[in-house]
Amino acid sequence: MFDELTDCMLCPRECHADRVNGKPGYCKSDDGSNIGSVCIHMGEEPVICGEKGICNVFFTHCNLQCIYCQNFQISCNSINMVGTGLQFSDAMDKIIKILDKGINLLGFVSPSHCIPQIKYIIEKLRNTGRNPVIVYNSNAYDKVDTLKNIEEYVDVYLPDFKYSDKQLAKELSDVPDYPEKAIAAIKEMVRQKGTSIRLNEHKQVESGVIIRHLVLPGYVDNSVNALKILSEEISPLLHISLMSQYFPTPNVKNNLNLGRKLNPDEYQMVVEALDLYGFHRGWIQDMESSEHYKPDFDNEHPFNE
Repeated sequence: MFDELTDCMLCPRECHADRVNGKPGYCKSDDGSNIGSVCIHMGEEPVICGEKGICNVFFTHCNLQCIYCQNFQISCNSINMVGTGLQFSDAMDKIIKILDKGINLLGFVSPSHCIPQIKYIIEKLRNTGRNPVIVYNSNAYDKVDTLKNIEEYVDVYLPDFKYSDKQLAKELSDVPDYPEKAIAAIKEMVRQKGTSIRLNEHKQVESGVIIRHLVLPGYVDNSVNALKILSEEISPLLHISLMSQYFPTPNVKNNLNLGRKLNPDEYQMVVEALDLYGFHRGWIQDMESSEHYKPDFDNEHPFNE
């Protein structure tokens, strides 16, 4: 159904995989829906979740393999993961039921390797007269040309900026060129949407770019330098969502740094860096947030919301 997946070049890995004929690349994904969950999520930013939440579509597998990933049950590029993925028809039914509850934001989570699937879903919805605000929630390891090809589909970009340190990116996510590729991708997102966000009458976002950064325990320097890069190479006018919600998964329980929660003093140092580099738009989290965003994809409603 998706001819471009016979020679997949969607993300910066440029695998040339023939996903249509059973020869997957790095992400081990085929040409099916690759959807692990569709659910209502209250999210982390008030302008995203509003009062009713966002309908989030979580894709399986990923073009990064972060050893600490909170969504490891479905993001691990292995056959040993929860479920086998929803069929398109089932996913569409779930999406429509949620949208028809009055929720008008539709988010695609870990979408970088599933661009044709995103387009297919959006076009199907448009054919029914539904035009939700589309949120592209990625790890920012996105290809600029691919982002240009989805400009007409995406209203809000919600990328992470995980690493300023190449070696750390390699060690924790198997992606040594992350900083340069992610900055290039975010620059393209900002080119499309600008540094301001537009809200509707309900104070929910309709257009714009919001950059998320998860502060990792033991790696404060990475976070401070990440903010420095964003400020100097893009703009201090960016909206930054600085997250303290890190929670150690079983996969990193024995890791010296990642096997524990974030300390308040570590987070405070990064909060202070927001001011240092001129950021005044965005959100910070309470330290208790680490207890509130622990999904379980064994459940139909992974976030118990």
